[in-house]
Amino acid sequence: MLYPINEIFYTLQGEATFAGLPSVFVRLQGCDVGCAFCDTKHTWKLEPENVISKEDVLAKLNDSEKYANFTVDNLLQEIKKYKNCRHVVFTGGEPGTFNLSEIMNILENQGYVTQIETSATEELKISNNTWVTVSPKINMPGHKTLKPTAIYRANEIKMPIGRIEDVEKLKKFLFEYNINDKLIWLQPISCNKKATQICVDAALQNNWRVSVQIHKFLEIR
Repeated sequence: MLYPINEIFYTLQGEATFAGLPSVFVRLQGCDVGCAFCDTKHTWKLEPENVISKEDVLAKLNDSEKYANFTVDNLLQEIKKYKNCRHVVFTGGEPGTFNLSEIMNILENQGYVTQIETSATEELKISNNTWVTVSPKINMPGHKTLKPTAIYRANEIKMPIGRIEDVEKLKKFLFEYNINDKLIWLQPISCNKKATQICVDAALQNNWRVSVQIHKFLEIR
């Protein structure tokens, strides 16, 4: 199987449960959810004219729609270059579009922990042990519907918050899916000061947690 890869990079996980942990990020190309606040819109389109070599993808210094097709062996080779790292994050785009079971199982059998960051708009094809971070995308322009199996598979819910209405949307979501056994994170969109205060207030009122995107404060990838 070939995976369209926009970039592979090594940095600290900046969000939610694993914040601060050195991680290899594998960013897949392709997403049709259409979030207005998305900070990786360059990963949305899967256009053949944007395919470049694997070497050029690995050498990219700036965000772009260019991507390359990697095999499982190609990905393993790149991940293993970071010898001290044992945490691999599959993100996007929407990584749930792809069958990631094989590579996740291989990595976990070799001592890695895998994580997927997903909108829950696709049925997940992952290993049994993958840590699942669901950032539920509700009523987005792409008109994608949430998949209950992806939601219930989540280890944590990470909700983007820009307005107080987003907190109410989260409460409705948690009630509708009867979620009471998962970590709940509120993440201020774009580290906005007003959004951050909304998150702090809601976390204190509901015993939730705040994800502050530490990589942005540290000014790293």
